[in-house]
Amino acid sequence: MVVKKRNSVLNVVIVFVISLFALPLHAQEPDAPAAAENSAAAAPAESGKRLFGVIPNYRTVDASIPFSTLSAKQKLNIATHDSFDWPSYVFAAALTFATPSSKDQSASYGGGVDGFLNRYVRSTADQITGNMLSEGFMPVVLHQDPRYFRPGTGSFGSRLASALSQIVVSRSDSGHRTFNASEWLGNAMAVGISNTYSPNLNSWSARTQKWMLMVSTDTFSNVMKEFGPDLRERLLPHRHKSK
Repeated sequence: MVVKKRNSVLNVVIVFVISLFALPLHAQEPDAPAAAENSAAAAPAESGKRLFGVIPNYRTVDASIPFSTLSAKQKLNIATHDSFDWPSYVFAAALTFATPSSKDQSASYGGGVDGFLNRYVRSTADQITGNMLSEGFMPVVLHQDPRYFRPGTGSFGSRLASALSQIVVSRSDSGHRTFNASEWLGNAMAVGISNTYSPNLNSWSARTQKWMLMVSTDTFSNVMKEFGPDLRERLLPHRHKSK
């Protein structure tokens, strides 16, 4: 009974935190005269807001376009849209469903539908917290650019190398190459926050594993951002040309 009450309180707290993170989506809306400028600097170059109409793709830009610095408002807008777009919740549900619960998780979260929902709420909170910190708040604090700069041309190897390297190397607000501290520190902080409501993160090994999983997910996201438009063109050539 105590465990159930504790889980119910944690769920309420997590939902409240998610609601707080959602505030920038409304509070940071640009004024009408600045809307065109914001969309030009922050919008994806060619593949739209979602890859295949599903995967959030708000922070991809064409690497050939001259670099322009993002404001703090634009960084938070990118992170907020990337975190709260509806496919993000579907992805979190699929990831929760695909990840089997261990005996420890079953004991902590419960089984059946209640256990699934319990894990889903925490997984969604982890995803949102990681995105907001690594793509929004940390880039603002560290003066780094959270966008993925897509080459779009060149050999497969060079483009893959670009997708992988941008997890480690980002651009500063001045356009210079720098260590992507926002990615690594942001996700590390997200794991620390997750530790307050995830009972299975009871060791350094478990926390490190979760940290690497979050970074690996972002790495895979970069690869999809790089090659997703090519796959769409191959799979849906007529639809691609008509747009």
